[in-house]
Amino acid sequence: MLLNDFFTIKKMEVTDTEVKAELAINAWHRIFEGHFPGQPVVPGVCMMEMVKEILEQVTGKKTNLVKAQEMKFLAVIDPARNNLISADIKYTAGEDGSINVIASFFKEELIHFRFKGSFTTR
Repeated sequence: MLLNDFFTIKKMEVTDTEVKAELAINAWHRIFEGHFPGQPVVPGVCMMEMVKEILEQVTGKKTNLVKAQEMKFLAVIDPARNNLISADIKYTAGEDGSINVIASFFKEELIHFRFKGSFTTR
């Protein structure tokens, strides 16, 4: 779990199909000791896990990623210089019981990460 350790949710607005959130990344987290010493960068796997954990907060259910149709890392997040980012996560129920997600992390006009895929609940 990264929530409340690696990142915190500062503000969150939730509708039936969308989450808009302001996130703060802990620039002092030990992940940055290795990724990368002296020049911290938020790992892509952490961005994906953040989407998963926010989705779990909203649905109240544990999830598993089952399909990643699109996963693009477009701009580095340096938590020492920019630890506040926005998240937009759109989600819908699939016919097979999955949760289809389109998500992005951004700061103003700069998009850091884009994802499109599906999760199942457990």
